[in-house]
Amino acid sequence: MPSLEEIRERFQKDRFATETTGIMIDQAEPGRAVCSLVLEERHMNANNVPMGGAVFTLADFTCAVAANGCSEKVTVSQNVSITFLAPAKGKRLTAEASCLREGHTTALFAVDIRDELGTYVAHASVNSYTIKQ
Repeated sequence: MPSLEEIRERFQKDRFATETTGIMIDQAEPGRAVCSLVLEERHMNANNVPMGGAVFTLADFTCAVAANGCSEKVTVSQNVSITFLAPAKGKRLTAEASCLREGHTTALFAVDIRDELGTYVAHASVNSYTIKQ
């Protein structure tokens, strides 16, 4: 199994999530990952809460790390449903993705996003498809 540093290095190629958005990989193991995002002005919408696109990117990226971080597979999101539950009140978002069911070429992941104050910000359900075993 690759180290956390090796996983971080692999995902540095996902420049939108890591460079543009600023998402960090905190934990990764087969079928599970935790990523975080320190909120800045660039992440806020006109109502001064995190833009839905920033929250979605955090969910999608965290799922990608859970699905691909510890294997040579290439798994992509096939369908994502996200429910925004409450605006973040804190300064840092943390997403936890876990695989609920994995088949031969498809899998179902749940991603929960909270801020450091415990606010449950969003829940995403991600159907993924493995394009390379």
